[in-house]
Amino acid sequence: MTRILVADDHPLFRLALVQAVGSLEDDIEIVEADGLDSAREVLGSRRDIDLVLLDLHMPGSHGLMGLVRLRSEFPSVAVVMISANDDPLVMRRALTYGASGFIPKRSSITAIQAMLRAVIACEDPPHSPMLDRHNSEAAQDRELATRLASLSPQQLRVLTLVAEGLLNKQIADRLDIQERTVKAHMSAVFERLDVRNRTQASTLLRSLEIADPSRTISD
Repeated sequence: MTRILVADDHPLFRLALVQAVGSLEDDIEIVEADGLDSAREVLGSRRDIDLVLLDLHMPGSHGLMGLVRLRSEFPSVAVVMISANDDPLVMRRALTYGASGFIPKRSSITAIQAMLRAVIACEDPPHSPMLDRHNSEAAQDRELATRLASLSPQQLRVLTLVAEGLLNKQIADRLDIQERTVKAHMSAVFERLDVRNRTQASTLLRSLEIADPSRTISD
């Protein structure tokens, strides 16, 4: 049996995804989540999940950082990103940071199923030739992805809370650890990300934020 977690905070689109996934094959189980935290809870309690369909813009995700955290905490689970943003650059960045595939929300059910079948079969998914471009931005992303991958799940949690503006004591309270432990994590984060302070670390993390076209208010 293939077990798939559909994580999207839009109820209607999540329902559409569930319907598309449900018709992939007969022997399939679908679990749902409406945010990054609930997705992490499901994965923590259900170690048999094979694949996650992860909305790029869910609450708590901080863009690609949500992907990085899931890949760090649950490395055996494949993650396919979903987004209304189908910019080839965004797609390429998602793959660089560990996604097994990328599904634009405007994709047809046939295209969604083709992507999922390829991922489930451990085959290379269909992709745009534009994703193969090598440039300085791609090199920077690959370097940052490598540095982030060197952090432990707890260090990534600390880094995320630093970017949210929390002080060490607040982070300690949130994670139920001692303040000196937070400081030790921060020292390791600074060293591995090659930054000198909280501001630089926060700036680096904000580079993973991705605009959501579906939530942009036009003039």
